[in-house]
This record gives sequence, structure tokens and C-alpha cells, in this order.
Amino acid sequence: MQWKRHFTGLAFIFVFVVSYFTNKFVLSVLKFTYPTLFQGWQTFVGAFLLLLSGKLGWVEMTRISRSSVLSWLPGSFLFVGNIYAGSRALSRLDIPYFFTLQNSSHVVSQIIRTVVHREKMQRLQTISIFLMLISAINLPHYDPQFDVSSYMWAAGHLFCVGAYRVFQVHHKSINLSDIEQQCINYLFSVLLLAVAAHPTGDLKSALEFPSLQSHTFHCGCCASALLGFLLLLATVKLKTGSSCELFAVWIFLSKVTAMSLSPLIFTMDANVPSVVCVMVSHAGEALLVYSEREARSDQHPTRHTPS
Repeated sequence: MQWKRHFTGLAFIFVFVVSYFTNKFVLSVLKFTYPTLFQGWQTFVGAFLLLLSGKLGWVEMTRISRSSVLSWLPGSFLFVGNIYAGSRALSRLDIPYFFTLQNSSHVVSQIIRTVVHREKMQRLQTISIFLMLISAINLPHYDPQFDVSSYMWAAGHLFCVGAYRVFQVHHKSINLSDIEQQCINYLFSVLLLAVAAHPTGDLKSALEFPSLQSHTFHCGCCASALLGFLLLLATVKLKTGSSCELFAVWIFLSKVTAMSLSPLIFTMDANVPSVVCVMVSHAGEALLVYSEREARSDQHPTRHTPS
């Protein structure tokens, strides 16, 4: 049946939305804004479950060489910056605004591709990048709850996301699968965030956190870590079972679903101009998905055999 072919995509959307909502709940509602501990806990659980899954044969993982680890370290640094700054931004920004700013990571990716890798943009790609950029620039002016620090953290987050996207595509090592790359990211994150927990003061502040003994807090933190691991598995499964264009479509649908449902779960202060910024940004993302599909179609035209 038709729905069976899209089951993986629908499962991905579900895990994506629930994962973001759980993180938002812990960070904003419970106000656990200690990213070195929160992300350190998530990556520790993710690394443990990933290594356990590899031992049990649930995921394919080979022995990772030291040279492969060293060559992937720049990506791991970007990954840590991504999750750390992302947590800071998500704790202060509404989910639709967060995704609007995150979309402008495509601007960063395209600048790196153009300057470093000499890739040329097509007209539709240029328009889509412009729409996402202009939306991100205008959003702070119309955000009713504008906070400088939240947008600064969002800027760091989108830079790391954009740079990581390009690094992952153009990294020359062919010895690492997506699972192995993420395993290195997890282990590196645990080490780096554990070292940073004391200097940043997160460890001392967390010990005095009012909800530390709350069952809701414990459940939220456990759920966020487990959902992060499930999202990784769903992402890898979806990427291996579909084309790049279709994977981008599922990502887009996941964001739209999360943004549409978030006002029903979390309080959101919005106005017409800010909503327009959100809509224009995601119209630009939809156009980017379409333009990249057209670009690949031009590079690999369908061959018709004579009848």
C-alpha cells in the first residue's frame, strides 16, 4: 500500500517533532538552561546507546581508525557548537522563530560553497537564499520578545549548522558512515562538555536547580536523550532509503509540522510581521528544495530508450 512506502518518513516527522518539543519543554518550561550539562547528558546517552547497538549488531559500525577520528575532529567541533548554541537559542526563542533563523544556515552553506568550493548558484537557488536571509534579518525587528543574547546564540548555531553541512558533504574521508561520524561527535561532545561544565558554572548552578528532584524534570531529561538517539536512527534510515531531494522534503515537512503544532503546546507572542517572516523563510526553503531537485535533474537527465 502507498502509506507503507512513507512510513519511515512519517516516523521521522513524529520523532523530530516530539524531540524538539521535549527539548523546548525542559529548556523553556522547566528552565533548565545549563547546556553543558543538558547536551552532555544527551550525547552521553546517545554515545552509550549507539555503542551498545553496534555491539548487539542493530547498527553497522566498524572499528574507527585514529586517522579517521582526527580527520573528522573539525566536524565534531562544529557539532558541539551546533548543539550548545542551539540549546541556548531554543531556550529563549519560540520554535517558529528558531527554525526561521536556522533556515539561514543555508546562506552560510552557500557562501562557503561559492567562496571555497567555487560552486555556482542557479537563479532559483539565489532567490531562495535571499528569501531566507531577508526573513532572518527582519525577524529581530518584529519579534515582540526580542532578546539580543538569544539572537546571538542563534547566529552561532546557524553558522555551525551551515558549516557542518558543507563539511559533511565535502569531507574526503570515505571510511566513515553517518553512524560512525555521529559516534565520534557524541564521544567528543561528552569529553568537551564535561571539561567545560565546571568553568562555565553550569555544574554548581545545576546542583541548586529547584526542579532537580522533580519526577517531571527526570522524565523530561530521560525522554530528550532517548528521543535524540531515536532521531539519529530515523535520520540515517531515511537518508539511506530515499534520495537527497526526498530527504530534504521530509525535513521541510517536519519543520512545518513542528511550527504548526508548537502554538498549541507552548505560549507564543507573535504579530503579523513576525509571522510573515516565518512564512517567507519557509517559502524560501521550499523553493531551495525544488531548485536543488531541478539542478540535479539537469545534471542527470532521464534517458529515454526508443520504443
